[in-house]
Amino acid sequence: MTGLDASNAIVTGGGSGIGRATALRLSEAGARVLVADLDDEGAHETVARIRAAGGTAESVVGDLGDPVIVERVVATALDHLGGIDVLINNAGIMDDMSATADVADEAWERLLRVNLTAPFLLTRAVLPHMIERRKGAIVFTASEASLRGSAAGAAYTAAKHGVVGLVRSTAIMYRDQGIRVNAVAPGGTATGIAVHADPAAAGPAVLGRYMGNMGRVADADEPAAAIVFLASDAASNVNGVVLPVDDGWSAV
Repeated sequence: MTGLDASNAIVTGGGSGIGRATALRLSEAGARVLVADLDDEGAHETVARIRAAGGTAESVVGDLGDPVIVERVVATALDHLGGIDVLINNAGIMDDMSATADVADEAWERLLRVNLTAPFLLTRAVLPHMIERRKGAIVFTASEASLRGSAAGAAYTAAKHGVVGLVRSTAIMYRDQGIRVNAVAPGGTATGIAVHADPAAAGPAVLGRYMGNMGRVADADEPAAAIVFLASDAASNVNGVVLPVDDGWSAV
């Protein structure tokens, strides 16, 4: 992918799944990569794989909903990679498919903090550095649940719809500064994220009627390929887009 050689990229949730696949692809394209993840072991494994292949990688472990960790991620990228050209806001958690009346306060707040507030905080933190260089690419992992109301529970759906709004607003606000902001919307993907849902509960019972439209389950490398494309100069005129990577689920 053009424009990624010798670039500096942050990948959140890079310790597993789509995030790890993206970090590996970015490194293969010549980028230096900072892996940010809550999972110490997973983050270090991704870094070790990149280094073993001859690439450059660092890691920061912690909760990206904590502004202190966000500051650490940015400082590490600047000090150890040499700058920030690409930000991949991928880290996220799934809900238990609960309907609105069944969502606990704690679950709602946690889903929004991890899936919406954390990527907002990191985006806000890296923007001044991209503005200074008048170039940057930010890619969010949204979801099929950001495109419809029948792919997840109320909390996850609300958070991912919020991600789409954040992507589009940021894309417009900063396009004159040379910054592109896009998202992928994966459908069913094999990532190892468990969904603990009671099939007899209201939310899962309703959603089960629609899951037959999902199509095949993708390998994590498939949305990762789309993320890297959007981060590269091959997508130089693509801005404010939410790209489904879902085997046509969004077309049903």
